Amino acid sequence: MFQKVPRAELERRLAALRARLDHDSPEWRMLAVFGKINQFYLTGTMQDAVLLVPRDGAAVYWVRRSLERALNESEFGDIRPMTSFRDAAAAMGPLPDTVHLETERVPLAVYERFNKHFGFARVASADFSLSAARAVKSAYELDRMEESGRIHQRILEERVPELLREGISEAEFAGDLYGAMIREGHHGLARFGMYETEILLGHICFGESSIYPTSFDGPGGNYGMSPAVPLLGSRKRLLRPGDLVFVDIGCGVDGYHTDKTLTYVYRGQLPAEAARIHRRCLEIETAVAALLKPGAIPSEIYAQITGALEPDFLDGFMGFGTRQARFLGHGIGLHIDEWPVLAKGFDEPLQENMVLAVEPKKGIAGIGMVGSENTFVVTPDGGHCLTGLHPGLLAVG
Repeated sequence: MFQKVPRAELERRLAALRARLDHDSPEWRMLAVFGKINQFYLTGTMQDAVLLVPRDGAAVYWVRRSLERALNESEFGDIRPMTSFRDAAAAMGPLPDTVHLETERVPLAVYERFNKHFGFARVASADFSLSAARAVKSAYELDRMEESGRIHQRILEERVPELLREGISEAEFAGDLYGAMIREGHHGLARFGMYETEILLGHICFGESSIYPTSFDGPGGNYGMSPAVPLLGSRKRLLRPGDLVFVDIGCGVDGYHTDKTLTYVYRGQLPAEAARIHRRCLEIETAVAALLKPGAIPSEIYAQITGALEPDFLDGFMGFGTRQARFLGHGIGLHIDEWPVLAKGFDEPLQENMVLAVEPKKGIAGIGMVGSENTFVVTPDGGHCLTGLHPGLLAVG
């Protein structure tokens, strides 16, 4: 029923992670992986489990539930059952004083239950090493992302115009869009690594909804269903002639995402100044994509591009008003928000086959968010687009 991640692919990933840990934390002796996305990356399945990786021994995937599913789905070399962490601790032999783990993701209570049996004296972070290992995609991973990009392009360029009609609410449109995406092959959700970030599709907005304040760390906004569920779209905001439609959604295949934004104009046209700002965003996207080559420094790309922008354009760029995102793009893969980021402080060079979403956007009062977003693979010739390069402001109706 399931297409398994090949064993050779899993072995390559674990070897890359060990090498990255050796580079970042030469003193490391034991890694414990609790996060389900990192479990999937390293084992090909995600269970109520912990993956233990000793520096000088073989990794073991200890599964509480479901062992049967893990064995059905995974080609990982050593999968064992446990009723509690006590079983894993007893079998792992002498343990070091320090454990490396996902400090951004593991709750304190989970660690305390784990350490009741393991007795580590100290915790060190493995977050950066895991992120850096995942950032460089294999041919297997790129194949899934390329398929996601094809679905993504088809959905936004062909299906969305068919779904927009006068009087439909943002929420209704989002529901119709979700169904269309599932039928086209989307894996069903958009995963983010940001703490307590819930997303089903993305930002789906008519007009000023796309510049409404949000806690989400990105340029766009969204009314959402309610304060309790600030997602999808409003039941009350209905599509009207002349509206700018802003669709910023993730798509995915077998866990691997692409990110894309396309804008539409429903039965009308935007003011000339808004269209000019949109075209400037497209120029920025093209300029950034050309710089996505091995050896390029993300922080330098950010400084070069933003430093060349006109002061009046920078006002509200990558957001609306004072609500601005301080980046131009972000890594993407098993999460939509991955390392590296095109922003200050990201000084490690890009490597071939990293994948980044580039999203220059700007909010305009009374109109909404214009701009673009597409997903690019880092190559020696610059960014190779996976999601199509439609210029946006697609006329509908």
